[in-house]
Amino acid sequence: MTQQKTELHPRNRHRGLYDFKQLVKSCPDLAKFVTINQYGNESIDFANPLAVKSLNKAILKLFYNIIWEIPEKFLCPPIPGRADYIHHIADLLSSVNGGIIPLGKNVRVLDIGVGANCIYPLIGHREYGWSFVATDIDPQAISIAEGIVKLNGLTDVIEIYLQKTPSKIFEGVIKKGEAFDISMCNPPFHSSPNEAKKGTQRKWNNLGIKTSALNFGGQSNELWCSGGEVAFIRRMIEESVNIKCKWFTTLVSKATSLPGIYKALKTVNAVDVRTINMGQGQKKSRIIAWTF
Repeated sequence: MTQQKTELHPRNRHRGLYDFKQLVKSCPDLAKFVTINQYGNESIDFANPLAVKSLNKAILKLFYNIIWEIPEKFLCPPIPGRADYIHHIADLLSSVNGGIIPLGKNVRVLDIGVGANCIYPLIGHREYGWSFVATDIDPQAISIAEGIVKLNGLTDVIEIYLQKTPSKIFEGVIKKGEAFDISMCNPPFHSSPNEAKKGTQRKWNNLGIKTSALNFGGQSNELWCSGGEVAFIRRMIEESVNIKCKWFTTLVSKATSLPGIYKALKTVNAVDVRTINMGQGQKKSRIIAWTF
């Protein structure tokens, strides 16, 4: 495939244009959504949530040999960006391991807010063999994610815990004595349902698409929380002091959130703070990483 998406991580399998012939072969259901776009290339209508979900199923089967299905209304994430996060934290681990990415199930990763889609553990294990503990506050999301893990025979390397106290991040869900090499999180970015809706509309406007649809879906707790990402990440930083984890990381959607996050990290005396910039198409994002 022609190399097109140069902003993605060099090891990301999705830097090239989608090969829809191969994708349809891996997931025949995708065929009914494939059309020729204005540039003469095969594509799908990214404003159609059913098309996006079918594309995800095909990508996960073709590239990662994952059988995947989630109900409507749950967050259906864009795979290339999720894979990017995994590759960037692999680089972070290698930076403190003599330039070698640690592989295998002895590398333990904690995924905060796994959601029904379970994307990070699935890709992380397939790419690097890591084992995962994943948490969420939604019992239904937990049940769906557990079903995907079981369907793919990965129950020995992916465990999923229910966080029974939604106001907590690590506390009350991590078992006594558990230790991790790295944690990751894709926090709720918005501070209200209205802000989430406006954010989606801005994305469509940037892409020149006239729709109000949430093509990637998402339950309320996946998209917004009181105080938005800054409040969520501040809680994470405060609690991280008491967790046995070599590195903590989180996505940060908005550049305006950074000053408040850096201030919180200074307050807890993090000894090393790193900002890893990422870019996926129209969207610019970054990972904040810290260690004690």
